[in-house]
Amino acid sequence: MSSFRKALKSKQRNHHERSQPGFRRNLGLLEKKKDYKLRADDYHKKQNTLSALRKKALEKNPDEFYFNMINSQVKDGIHIARKSKDQVEMTEEQKKLMRTQDIKYVEMKRVAEAKKIDRLKAELHLLDADGKQKNKHTFFVDSKKEVKTFNLAKQLNTVPELVGRVYNRPTLQTLETQSIKGVVGSKQIQKLARQRKHQYKILSQRIDREKKMFVISQKIQTRKDLQDKAKRVKVKNETPKSAAIYKFETKRKR
Repeated sequence: MSSFRKALKSKQRNHHERSQPGFRRNLGLLEKKKDYKLRADDYHKKQNTLSALRKKALEKNPDEFYFNMINSQVKDGIHIARKSKDQVEMTEEQKKLMRTQDIKYVEMKRVAEAKKIDRLKAELHLLDADGKQKNKHTFFVDSKKEVKTFNLAKQLNTVPELVGRVYNRPTLQTLETQSIKGVVGSKQIQKLARQRKHQYKILSQRIDREKKMFVISQKIQTRKDLQDKAKRVKVKNETPKSAAIYKFETKRKR
């Protein structure tokens, strides 16, 4: 029986909804009842909202007051709550990471970043890093005459061209007895200098990232500690660069 019904349906004519007449084609698609229903519901919803707001405005008490009004204001028609002095200060990056990750993940990432920093420091030695405090090498002489005739290259036993170097400064004896190893061309030296500068930049970025992760882990740990109902006193407010400090009441463990 079902196969007979399917055979009958195969010969049926497909139903087509009425289209817009040709002389009204400039008005667009012909609106059906379902389209009108959506438009009508949207219109009535907006009218009901406007009438409810109008009624609320008419029934408003001008003498109404509640204490939250002190910490809020209306600016350009938008209600804005004022921030209190003790409110937590955090950057958007810290808020986002604290919502999605826990302290174990942050600590794991921080330790991995610290290991990369140690590896980079071991490779670069930080001998000519920008911002590094310059080392001082003081020479002592016996008289003022020796101060005037003092020759730094002669004192260091090297050529004058290498006096300004803080590393890789061979002596005259080494230059005479051994051949020069490594790059000699000026272009290659400049390329190596650019690579070294890039490595120092990466190191600086990793150090900043490790510091931020340390602050985030401290803030997460502080929030976990505050879940305990023990009495505490806030010693220092939270800042973007440090977590809040609390002093908890000492309890004797049983």
